[in-house]
Amino acid sequence: MTKRKLNGIVVSNKMQKTVTVKVERIKEHPKYKKRYKVHKKYKAHTDTDLNIGDKVIIEETRPISKDKKWKVIKKI
Repeated sequence: MTKRKLNGIVVSNKMQKTVTVKVERIKEHPKYKKRYKVHKKYKAHTDTDLNIGDKVIIEETRPISKDKKWKVIKKI
């Protein structure tokens, strides 16, 4: 089974070894066909120092804590 990978932007780095990553995607309204952006925030594990605004790739992994189920693969 392949692991999901998502592209996102770091929005918070205040925790130790954890960053919050915002992932945006585009949805289309079923009736009116207008496209609009929706976003979701994921907490991801990292060992490197990342700054707010960095673009990263995150990958699904086993649960590391209550909220962390993703890890940062690389900085783009």
